[in-house]
This record gives sequence, C-alpha cells and structure tokens, in this order.
Amino acid sequence: MDASGSHESNRAYYDAFSLNYEARRGENDPGGYHELLDELEAGFVRRFGAGRDVLEVGCGTGLVLQRIERFAKTAQGVDLSPGMLERARHRGLRVSEGSATDLPFEDASFDVTCSFKVLAHVPDVRRALEEMLRVTRPGGHVLAEFYNPVSLRGLLKRVGPPRRVATDANEEHVYTRFHTPRAVRGMIPGGAEIVAARGIRIVTPAAVVMRVPLIRDAFRAAERALCDSPASALAGFWIAAIVKH
Repeated sequence: MDASGSHESNRAYYDAFSLNYEARRGENDPGGYHELLDELEAGFVRRFGAGRDVLEVGCGTGLVLQRIERFAKTAQGVDLSPGMLERARHRGLRVSEGSATDLPFEDASFDVTCSFKVLAHVPDVRRALEEMLRVTRPGGHVLAEFYNPVSLRGLLKRVGPPRRVATDANEEHVYTRFHTPRAVRGMIPGGAEIVAARGIRIVTPAAVVMRVPLIRDAFRAAERALCDSPASALAGFWIAAIVKH
C-alpha cells in the first residue's frame, strides 16, 4: 500500500479502512462529528437534488447516500472499494464499483452528481470533474468537495501526525491534495461555472470536541449558521456547486 493515488493503492487503502470506517460514524456516534458533516453535505445536495436523479461518486458505506435517498427521485452510488460497497449494499442502496475518473454511466444520466471527501485523493482531479460533468444533464449540478489548506483543519493536518485508519494503514498511505477555493475556481472545465458554495468544519477544532454534549451543541449550531456565509472560504471542507450549461 502506498500513496501513489493509483486505483490499486486507493482501493487497498479504503478496503482496509472499511473494516472500522463506521466506528465513530452513523448510529455508532449519533450527534457526533461525522453525523454533522453528513447532515451538512446531504443538506447541500437536497438544495439541488430534491425530487431528482442523484449520483454520489465515492459513496463509501452509504452514510450520505442513504440520506440523499430520502429526498431524491433516484439515488445511486459508485465507489472504487469493494469493502466499502459491501456495507452500502447491506443498507439496500443501489451502488456499483467504478472510478471517479472513468464513471460507468452514460452521458447526461443524472440531474445532480456529488462527491464528498474523494476528490482530494484523486491525482487527476480535473479528469474526475470532467467525468462528473459528463454524466450530468445540461442545467444540472455537480457538487464537488475539496480539502481546503486555508483552514483550521488544513493547518492541523500539516502539523499533526497521520491518523491510523486500520491495523496496517494510516493517512500516509493514501494520496491527498489540498485545494484553495481560488484554485478550485481555476480548475472548472469549460461549459460550467460555480454558482454556490458551502463550507463545513469552519470553527470545529477537532472531532473529539463533538463528544462532549454541551460543547457539541454549540459547535453544531455555529457550523450550521456559518456554512453558507462568507466564512465558508475558511472551511476545512469546501463544496463547490457547479452548473453545467
């Protein structure tokens, strides 16, 4: 396992990660850090995808996709990791195996194509954006999330030790790249433009603070209040809403 960003390396990393991916996610940590992220990500999808056909690229175990399924006309997911997909299928979700840079769908198949915490691990991110736009219908939207270096999370990732995700894997074993909102705006392919943005993890210093009920409530309220404000440019996770003309 290495951090080359190849399909094989990324697949091995996420297959290893899948074994304990939900240890502090979903029903194992209600009201916690990852639930807040899932809520704000799915909520942004709802703005563009309620009652429409939605694809999630890099759906993982389906925690966000199952939220999307509640309001979308149809909801599908695709992921590189068989280990992750096994858990998504256990949830009864409609998912398939595939790469973000070679999506297994026809042109103009979806109204909204979204991706969270995935593009930062794809070396050819422009190709991934082109693929997401290809499978999106004209007038539809691509929601693409990036890791922002101009953020508290970005600073902590630069100075802190890599987090262990499995017995034989940690964050050093996966390709990771950070993009500022300005850099993202320069990567948008022709025939598309950013029309909105949302920021997540603007003031939350670390996931651990969300384990304390009163403090958790305060940070949840702050993140909800700031996610669509100008402060979103300082978020650890920055989501661009891109319309396809």
